Amino acid sequence: MRVAILGCGYVGLELGRQLLADGHDPVGVRRSAAGCAAIRDAGFDAVRADVTDADSLATVPDVTAVVFTASAGGRGVAAARRVYVAGLRTAIDAFGTRDDPPSQFVYTSSTGVYGDHGGGWVDETTPPDPTTAKTRALVEAECVARERPPEHGVAGRVVRFAGLYGPGRYRLSRYLEGPIVEGYLNLLHRDDAAGVVRFALEGTDAPVLLAVDDEPVSRPAFANWLADACGTARPDAIARAARLAADDHSEAARRRLATSKRCSNRALRALGYAFDYPTFREGYAAAVRAFRAE
Repeated sequence: MRVAILGCGYVGLELGRQLLADGHDPVGVRRSAAGCAAIRDAGFDAVRADVTDADSLATVPDVTAVVFTASAGGRGVAAARRVYVAGLRTAIDAFGTRDDPPSQFVYTSSTGVYGDHGGGWVDETTPPDPTTAKTRALVEAECVARERPPEHGVAGRVVRFAGLYGPGRYRLSRYLEGPIVEGYLNLLHRDDAAGVVRFALEGTDAPVLLAVDDEPVSRPAFANWLADACGTARPDAIARAARLAADDHSEAARRRLATSKRCSNRALRALGYAFDYPTFREGYAAAVRAFRAE
């Protein structure tokens, strides 16, 4: 299987490595020369192209499947819509209208589409309820990802990632220094994020998959576990309302603070996916060892 990974960054590079190990032929696509160099360093082919530019996407070879993991780079709503909605449409049409189109198109979304559920459980059957302009753009992109590929005879699917962490993104200081705000964390190690996408490509036709580990955990409980594991003092906790009252948050940070939910991976488990890091305990073990060794 030849797979184009559009926006081949943090998760995409690991996906490419996993696909290579399984005997597939990944092609990473990035806008920058540095991004393409990172793809080649990971051991697979790179093409410099922009998902918002159909002409540049024409330089990507024909593939069996396309994975859209492009990021808006933490910028505002206009950038999010340009990449996640307009760019997604451009990419689907660019590949779908080829003489030899792919058989499947996978879009990686976020559990942010669920909004706030007061700590209640959500799964693939829970309707999205976005609370910000940016998450509304993600919901619109999901609709594009599911509805537009079939117009070209291509299967369109969505994988919703929980909060990503892993090498280079453990963010220990955020939790060890505090203060910690009440609410739930829904976590997913980078290797399992890539693994779920690979699983979707290789063995399941589920239209939506919720990619999250086995154990949603309250922020204070996670921070206390991490502090104990690292041998440091437990951080202070703060009520969510009090933290939100401070006017020093980005939109993304405010959204994280203002929403609380527990994401279920029951459907993913039932389909047979086996996690490399089923909970934060396994996932943070390497980071804890490195911290204690400093």
